[in-house]
Amino acid sequence: MRDDPRRRWDLLGDETVVWKFGGTSVADAARLRAAAERMIAAQQAGRRVVAVLSAMGGMTDELVGLSRAVSSRPPPRELDVLLTVGEAMSCALAAMAVDELGSRAVSLTGAQAGIRTDDRHGNARLREILPRRILEELDTGAIVLVTGFQGISPRGDVTTLGRGGSDASAVALAAALGLRECQIFTDVDGVFTADPRVVPGARRLPAIGRTQMLHLASAGAAVLQPRAVELAIAHGIDIHVRSSFTGSSGTWVVEETSMFETAEVVGVAYRDREPCYAVRGLSPTAITVALARRGSAVGTAVRHGDEVLFTTPGMTETEVSAVLGVQVTVQDEFGTVTVVGHGLDRRPEITARALLALERDGIDAHLVTSTPGSVSFHIPAPRVRAAVGLLHDLFALADAAPVDRPLAGVAGP
Repeated sequence: MRDDPRRRWDLLGDETVVWKFGGTSVADAARLRAAAERMIAAQQAGRRVVAVLSAMGGMTDELVGLSRAVSSRPPPRELDVLLTVGEAMSCALAAMAVDELGSRAVSLTGAQAGIRTDDRHGNARLREILPRRILEELDTGAIVLVTGFQGISPRGDVTTLGRGGSDASAVALAAALGLRECQIFTDVDGVFTADPRVVPGARRLPAIGRTQMLHLASAGAAVLQPRAVELAIAHGIDIHVRSSFTGSSGTWVVEETSMFETAEVVGVAYRDREPCYAVRGLSPTAITVALARRGSAVGTAVRHGDEVLFTTPGMTETEVSAVLGVQVTVQDEFGTVTVVGHGLDRRPEITARALLALERDGIDAHLVTSTPGSVSFHIPAPRVRAAVGLLHDLFALADAAPVDRPLAGVAGP
């Protein structure tokens, strides 16, 4: 059994660490300074610090708004150039704060940090990371600040990794540096059994398996980007999600073990809006292939007469029409609520219980999508949040007793 990662970091003072600070963690000068103080304290404790920073809270939306003010359809390449300004600003300001506090930091863009991507603007895929410059700067004693969310294409153009891409940047950097952990500092205390803003009784999970976290993130839990969790699964990286503002021990996202199978359901996630599209004249195969070329996935596809009904999370009606080359009809009055657990395909009664509970409350499920680790219900948008609370109560998620060591190598708080 592996040692507790937190204990290893305390014992191995010269270990390199990769941290990521989200937008709320660097939202203003005071928070930037607080992040700088945390990094300096770690360095003074003997750690070599690499920190990935997001744009300051709200900055990316502001830049998108500016682009829409001057162009009805901003060219993807130029939009990427614009959006990367936010992360560069955060890193430069954080480096200044570190300098003011008496230490030294260097800010690096994705390109300078060796983050290579394909040429898909707006949703680029990571190809490789060549961290030579990062290692050189660490060897000089500097704290290294890397712009999240971005890289460079084979043609030398700036690219972005999609919303929440700084999470993916941090996990990928940890893997490239040969580490086994990555810490994500955010504005929440960890991963909960449901969104605590919607379900006040939601419980913080001291640990969760990577696969279950991927299901939660894919279903709408915004605490981690799904691609970051996919990278963690591929490279065996443990992610520690913790708050920048409290002393909570957070949540460890790690490899599952047989002990984790004692839980039937671990959480409920939701999307307030998940449009359902209808198109004529195309098969489910043609739709799936066309979307895949764009880098998007079909959530659910059902043939209904000469129509195909399908979902594709994260795309707008205009984007779907452009990709398919035909007019689509959209039903945008729906959202989804998803139950996440382990081996749900072997427990059909879980889906049955959920559907019966929804029906008793007058909530009709128009589509049901089931995988071994999750079951999603496509329901009217106005009832989504009520359904989250209903299913959270149905599976008694608030009442589950915390486990000291629910997963291999991770101790409880």
